[in-house]
Amino acid sequence: MTNKHVAMLIGAALSALPAAAQEAGGRPGGGMFELLIMPIGLVAIFYFLLIRPQQQRAKKHSSMLTALKRGDTVVTSGGLVGKVNKVFDDEVSLDLGENVKVRVIKTMVIEVRGKAEPVAAND
Repeated sequence: MTNKHVAMLIGAALSALPAAAQEAGGRPGGGMFELLIMPIGLVAIFYFLLIRPQQQRAKKHSSMLTALKRGDTVVTSGGLVGKVNKVFDDEVSLDLGENVKVRVIKTMVIEVRGKAEPVAAND
């Protein structure tokens, strides 16, 4: 197709728009309700498919972090697997092996693998 043919097609399509608008009841843009359906639908789709599941995951993660206790086996976002030695306000002390202890920020714990028996002291 040449530019001349494309220009003729665009001209024909643009000249057909006013006739189609008159056939649709004389409203070239549609009613207010019809204009709002698409944005409201998109917001609802984004909420139920993206926002709400993310909020539920965050809520589940925060409840998991508050339930951390000494003796739990956890996995960090860096891939370290260890047992919780001490739980602080914002940090967790992990025992990774013989004489290997690290302190990790609580939010970096992504999974609790094994629940431990309740321990009397937190030290």
